[in-house]
Amino acid sequence: MISTLRQGYEARLASLAKDDGANPFASNPFAQGAAYVRGEIVPADEAMVPLFDLGFLRSDLTYDVPAVWDGRFFRLDDHLARLERSCAKLRLTPPLSTPRIREMLIELVRKTGIRDAYVDVIVTRGRMKTGVRDPRQAEAAIYAFVVPYIWIMPLAVQETGGSAIVTRDARRTPPGSMDPTVKNLQWGDLTRGFFEAFDRGASLPLLPDADGNVTEGCYNVFAVHDGVLTTPGRGVLEGVTRLTAVEIARAEGWSVSLTDVPVGSLYTADEIFLSSTAGGIMPITTLDGAPVGGGQVGPVTRRIWERYWDLHSDPKLSFAVDYG
Repeated sequence: MISTLRQGYEARLASLAKDDGANPFASNPFAQGAAYVRGEIVPADEAMVPLFDLGFLRSDLTYDVPAVWDGRFFRLDDHLARLERSCAKLRLTPPLSTPRIREMLIELVRKTGIRDAYVDVIVTRGRMKTGVRDPRQAEAAIYAFVVPYIWIMPLAVQETGGSAIVTRDARRTPPGSMDPTVKNLQWGDLTRGFFEAFDRGASLPLLPDADGNVTEGCYNVFAVHDGVLTTPGRGVLEGVTRLTAVEIARAEGWSVSLTDVPVGSLYTADEIFLSSTAGGIMPITTLDGAPVGGGQVGPVTRRIWERYWDLHSDPKLSFAVDYG
């Protein structure tokens, strides 16, 4: 199944890159990406954020990342609903309504012609007059960009599973300091975790909290024990891909518990997988240098992986982009 998905994906990439006179996107100035910056659409590599935007100066923002797969937006409205919730928690009022943001994102994708796209929409506190410290006086801004699909774990790696560590030095910022249900770009702890993973010969970090429970990376974490799935129920982003994985597992008859997941339980897991829009369902077959379960992609992970990608063509959860 993974090899079939990979072949289709690579064929679409090759088709878009072909310059044979019949490809309308070969000379498209937005073919490598497009961005929306304060009301204007520009090629992605020309997009700039104003220096004094508080999103840049203070990371005072929230964002969300839907995706397009094989020309279809997947769970776009779920992503936009989470963006709305995040803005409300931060007391941010976007300069565009949710329906207008939806239209803008579809138009960005249409302009690029990209059929497998990573889509990012960002709402910042915006700017206020120099010297003013009252965030109520700032005027919120919105940015977005569409680029070719980004993989946290490439498909070639997903076939056999990736490697991860539980970090020893990096700890997840506690919810009392930063609400993890608000998608944000305060990545200091996550970046430390990635450096630690690389130093220890792995690709991905899993960050624990101060109580010894695993939280997340830039993805949600699932452990499987005897057909029962557990995933952290607090201190983490409530991921749309996590939601999809939970729905799939329950539909398949497996029990899923959103609860505390002690770090020690990972070392006895039959299977571990991660979930994120940027990569989907990502098997972990090596943890801290030791095999997870039998060291292969397990049957639960494999089935959820297959159903996850199947759902991208389900009209209940996705819709086709009209590329014109």
